[in-house]
Amino acid sequence: MEKRVAIVPCPDYAPENIKRALNSAIEASGGLGWVRPGMRVAVKTNLVSRMKPESAAVTHPALVAELCRTLTALGAEVVVGDSPGGPYNSAWVNGVYSGTGIRAVEEAGAKLNEDFSTREVDFPAGRVAKHFPLTAWLLEADAVIDFAKLKTHAMAGMTCAVKNFFGAIPGTRKPEFHYAYPRTADFCGMLVDLCEYISPRLTIVDAVECMEGNGPTQGTPRHMGALIASPSPYAADLLCSHLIGFEARDVATVAAAIDRSLCPPGWEELDISGDIAPFLAPDFEKMPTEGEITFENKPKLFRFVLERGFAARPHVDRGKCVGCGRCREVCPAGAAQVKNKKAAINRSKCIRCFCCQEFCPKGAITSRRPALARIAAKL
Repeated sequence: MEKRVAIVPCPDYAPENIKRALNSAIEASGGLGWVRPGMRVAVKTNLVSRMKPESAAVTHPALVAELCRTLTALGAEVVVGDSPGGPYNSAWVNGVYSGTGIRAVEEAGAKLNEDFSTREVDFPAGRVAKHFPLTAWLLEADAVIDFAKLKTHAMAGMTCAVKNFFGAIPGTRKPEFHYAYPRTADFCGMLVDLCEYISPRLTIVDAVECMEGNGPTQGTPRHMGALIASPSPYAADLLCSHLIGFEARDVATVAAAIDRSLCPPGWEELDISGDIAPFLAPDFEKMPTEGEITFENKPKLFRFVLERGFAARPHVDRGKCVGCGRCREVCPAGAAQVKNKKAAINRSKCIRCFCCQEFCPKGAITSRRPALARIAAKL
């Protein structure tokens, strides 16, 4: 079990601060001694949508560019990419490249991924998922670096290092996984399987400007001023969950990693380089998730009833909704509809994947629990 994780101050995205912080974080977490001349290194960023860096929705391009300079100076051939929601083709993804500012990596000697082919892979060791359609560019790399963004997430509680690898699945294939694994624990167990298959060599987390509230796309930027690095995505996620005030098992990806002995059961057992005290944010605004009211130890039928009555669900703010239909386009279960020019969610069909909330361009959909559940959570 890998327990090393480093946290260093990075007050902003100024070039001198980025360079110092990246070098310090990487060295404190083991360094780049494994990089060899000619090695193909894939840098998997979070480019969830065509959003500017100031939104705090994407890995900041200045950070990624500085990492690319470091890697190319060591002789590596660096490719940067992601598969955001939507068609996995040149037109769509290049639009995301332009909108997020990630083209800055080209000036740093790296290439942006232009291979939009997909490979079907088997993973017999997977506990939840044993087969994945994956973006080929990651599979062709000699090593993968996970460059995540710390944000809230309506379904998982937090999106960070492990959740970042959902972007290894082509955009139009993602709904299949939401539909196949509608329960949060199963979906996040699948994500851990996916992370185990890809096996990143290094994880870095952009926690300079995080996202709180209605994440992972429509939340509010929250300054933390830190970079986190670790050889283990699970150790990085465990520390990050603590920084923003979660109990470890309230984040489903962390809970799944703990159950598999991929990380310690608590942050106190991590081997942390750096002082976490300046970065603790217990008042970090979170999305309501089922993590605070657990149904896992209940009989199956009883659990089904409880999940129906207590679990958080998408809620439409009709004042913000413009009836664009984006929620309907991305809903894997066909639960999101447009009625009388406003979004509506069919509760009997909803699988609580929160794709509608994630991709609403107006931030008109949030996560909300029924009143009884909100009361029960305080008991």
